[in-house]
Amino acid sequence: MPKNSLNVSLKGADDIFSTEESRQEQQREQVQQIPIGELFPFKDHPFKVLDDESMQRTVESVEQYGVLSPLIARPRPEGGYEIISGHRRQHAAQLAGLDTLPVIVRQMDDDAAVLLMVDSNLQRENILPSERAFAYKMKLEALKNQGARSDLTSAQLGRKLETADIVGQESGDSRNQVRRFIRLTNLVPELLDMVDEKKIAFNPAVELSYLDESQQRDFLEAMQDTQNAPSLSQAQRLKKLAQEGHFSYDVAFAVMGEEKKDELDKMVIKNDTLRKYFPRSYTPKQMEDTIIKLLEQWQRKQQRQNER
Repeated sequence: MPKNSLNVSLKGADDIFSTEESRQEQQREQVQQIPIGELFPFKDHPFKVLDDESMQRTVESVEQYGVLSPLIARPRPEGGYEIISGHRRQHAAQLAGLDTLPVIVRQMDDDAAVLLMVDSNLQRENILPSERAFAYKMKLEALKNQGARSDLTSAQLGRKLETADIVGQESGDSRNQVRRFIRLTNLVPELLDMVDEKKIAFNPAVELSYLDESQQRDFLEAMQDTQNAPSLSQAQRLKKLAQEGHFSYDVAFAVMGEEKKDELDKMVIKNDTLRKYFPRSYTPKQMEDTIIKLLEQWQRKQQRQNER
């Protein structure tokens, strides 16, 4: 009787361990080799995949060693897989001529996928302001959809945490800075590109984001005509003028044409004034080059007359 009991007990334990092992094996994520043509970018992916020097180094690494770190993707209802993490690796693999890629496939809902996609990309060293802006916006909306707790108290600050606090925690940004980055998503594409290219500083860009689309385009034209980048004080004044209903192209031109404290005296000629003297096909650079040549000719002529 004891022997039989012992056998039954041991068998039961083996079954338990076997079942647990099998369950863990089923849950353990497996790396699959998936054809590169079945991998599609994440919807509204905010991070740019550029063919720059860094990408070229990645391509060379892939050609030599292959893709060492697997991508993370989820099945698409229409077929194929949506990349959650690994867009740059996929592009490098395409350039390197690979047919398949190592991929971990996960079943994830939209909000969970957004959070993983954003967090995996925010770890990169060089992130453009536009990328951070749209990434923060997507993460904020995903956290709100998941009902992220906002009743937690920060020990350091002694105040209740908001969802914007959670968004900025891993990147070291305050909730106000998160909101300021998200403001950039209200800029028209041309202005946002200028922020990425450092032609417009971050703080003035935040102020300009309060202008509506029509006002932003008037500002953009005034900026190009005066060939001036906005200072913070100029952007703040334009924002206030817009809020008071006094904004127009002429107002923007007047503000942008003002001499800044750190600039020498200069003359500003409106683009429309110059255009009537040049063929319509001329670019601003061609117009500038032609004006300089004419001025040089005029200067030489004046010098000859003075030497007589």
